[in-house]
Amino acid sequence: MTGATDVATLLLSRIRDVPDYPEPGVMFKDITPLLADPAAFTALTDALAEISVRNGATKIVGLEARGFILGAPVAVRAGLGFIPVRKAGKLPGATLSQAYDLEYGSAEIEVHAEDLAAGDRVMVVDDVLATGGTAEASLQLIRRAGAEIAGVAVLMELGFLGGRGRLEPALDGAPLESLLKV
Repeated sequence: MTGATDVATLLLSRIRDVPDYPEPGVMFKDITPLLADPAAFTALTDALAEISVRNGATKIVGLEARGFILGAPVAVRAGLGFIPVRKAGKLPGATLSQAYDLEYGSAEIEVHAEDLAAGDRVMVVDDVLATGGTAEASLQLIRRAGAEIAGVAVLMELGFLGGRGRLEPALDGAPLESLLKV
């Protein structure tokens, strides 16, 4: 096995399937056992930090909420700044906001206006790529702030939900890397 295969095997072994959560018919992928295992959490942090450095990121954006848990240690490990992208109304001060459509309505995310600037190359970090709506909105928000996209890095991609297809046009050539695909 290669190093990447070993890491993927370790990470996958620490993700618990929870049937019928949050509703019947859904198989929820619970990452809390992975976070509780220091070896697995370190391997995940190292892998996402390597992706960020390799792609020339100068800042890490973490998407609320699990993207905060993953993105902050990735930023520390990579020696980069961390910027939280939050649900609307959660950040004090001047913000930029971006609305986006969901299957069942709409949502809005925000970032502090002064946290991103021209010359920043931003890696978006999150736990799961599902439909891609939040990640796509974050890319729009980052560009509106004047920064460049270094890429998107996620622990897990749920391929059957089509997020990659939705996100690739918004990436405009920047990479989308997922450590696991389910």
